[in-house]
Amino acid sequence: MSLIPNFLNRRSNVFDPFEGFPPLSSHSNFPSETSSFAAAKVDWKETPNAHVFKADVPGLKKEEVKVEIEDGRVLQISGERSQEQEEKSDTWHRVERSSGRFSRRFRLPENAKVEEVKAAMENGVLTVTVPKEEVKRPDVRPIQISG
Repeated sequence: MSLIPNFLNRRSNVFDPFEGFPPLSSHSNFPSETSSFAAAKVDWKETPNAHVFKADVPGLKKEEVKVEIEDGRVLQISGERSQEQEEKSDTWHRVERSSGRFSRRFRLPENAKVEEVKAAMENGVLTVTVPKEEVKRPDVRPIQISG
């Protein structure tokens, strides 16, 4: 029995633009300096008009986060949370908040309008909106059958 909920385990008949591509590394840019913060959680949903990415980046300012398009079709979200300075007189009892660099990369599908990407940050959530090109429907013309 699968532990994956049915709604995540379903396969659809929709064309998958990522099929056949090798997965992009989530943390490829900072292999030696990443921490548990490097696993910044990102949701990606597709609406009729756009691809919307939401990344949890609590405690970061917009100046500490970068959103870039690489190689024409790769969305990269990266940033860094600095470690808090230690004072000689401080006694730490617990350190649970992580620090370090993070980088997440996503290959965008062909219908992405990469020149119109927008990003906004509110309450520790970065939202990146990538508009979609209008899908051109094939021109179908009926042919009369004689006979």
